[in-house]
Amino acid sequence: MKLFKSLYINNFFFYSLLSIVGLFICAFIFPALYNGTWYLLLILLTFVFLDILIIFFTKSGIEGTRILSEKLSNGDDNEIKVSIKNFYTFPIAVKIIDEIPFQFQIRNFEIKQKIKASSENEINYFLRPTERGEYHFGNLNVYVSSPLHLISRRFQFDHNRMVPTYPSYIQLRKYSLMAFSNTLFQYGIKKIRKIGHTMEFEQIKEYTQGDDIRTLNWKATAKKNALMVNQFQDEKSQSVYMIIDKGRVMKMPFNGLSLLDYAINATLVLSSVILKKQDKAGMFAFSKKVENRVFAERRSSQMQKILDSLYNIKTDYFESDFSRLYTDIKKNINQRSLIILYTNFETMDGLHRQLPYLKGIAKNHLLVVIFFNNTELNEIINNKAENIQEVYDKVIAEKFAFEKRLIVNELKKYGIYSVLTQPENLTLDTINKYLEIKARGIL
Repeated sequence: MKLFKSLYINNFFFYSLLSIVGLFICAFIFPALYNGTWYLLLILLTFVFLDILIIFFTKSGIEGTRILSEKLSNGDDNEIKVSIKNFYTFPIAVKIIDEIPFQFQIRNFEIKQKIKASSENEINYFLRPTERGEYHFGNLNVYVSSPLHLISRRFQFDHNRMVPTYPSYIQLRKYSLMAFSNTLFQYGIKKIRKIGHTMEFEQIKEYTQGDDIRTLNWKATAKKNALMVNQFQDEKSQSVYMIIDKGRVMKMPFNGLSLLDYAINATLVLSSVILKKQDKAGMFAFSKKVENRVFAERRSSQMQKILDSLYNIKTDYFESDFSRLYTDIKKNINQRSLIILYTNFETMDGLHRQLPYLKGIAKNHLLVVIFFNNTELNEIINNKAENIQEVYDKVIAEKFAFEKRLIVNELKKYGIYSVLTQPENLTLDTINKYLEIKARGIL
């Protein structure tokens, strides 16, 4: 019974059988083919029997393992490895059908590979999750065929394994070195212009070519009889809070990820940069109420707290209550801090409803509002209109794009900094803005 459950007939057998049926049909016209066709059928059945013996003779013909990381990175290509050990003394052909989590909606997953006798092969493939949560892998099915290719034997490994999907820790590794430099040229993207310096004194040192002559210390120069300059460093232990709007405006999808998940990924990476710059990183999310709070601290366990909190953020479909956000900040954040707010405004009317609360926050804190360009509108704007309907669509798209630029100017009028970015550039643009604020010393 066990044999029949794991026995599968390959297409090559059916092709061979179909050819023999064709010969039987031809035998009605050419009777001389009749006896020879029976011999061919007998030979085919004999080879099938031999193939079964060859494949099923060894109790454990192969060993398969699915190699996964402890967690998947949301929005990134995650490498999945499948290791196959061949214990047969002849080369085999394998067909791998992995029962990947239902969230991916991939129903035709199949990998074919040939493995040499008594050897081991490692096969890689990639999965890109687009939402956080638990991902359950089913069975790893491996179908093995001998060189005869008439039948296959199914092996099953790694039953029902769960892997959680966390905010993008792959991006976290990629950008971690940014904390030590105010330039991004090593990533081939762009450079941050360092404007001035902060005023936290570090030491007096001898002048070297390239030092800012405005920092010359004339008293030390007179004593030492050599040019001496004051050296400054970035101010440390400043509080930075990242606030994520998890209302319905952040549910808009781009490239499979919602704006909320883009904001969560950017928050994780920026938190690492903030802590490495010796500042305090904190975060919370809000919609109808403020939740997922992590107070700004600079402890070794802070990144794990932030990661766990980001993992548990769930969106809702309510309109976000900015009055509740303003009250919470007024009550719980007493020290002047950098507030980075991830939200989205599509129209000036939407901004004006929330502007009094943003102005209230900006009175006591340095507020940076980060919102998103609609990249799909850009496609409509850039495409040539070919009929009246497309002309109407293009005019409306340009109107919405223009309103985004008006929102930036409106926020600037009230001393509120803003970043208008495309979702895929959010992480870089957010880090750039933080490093710029640090370089200018405006916090």
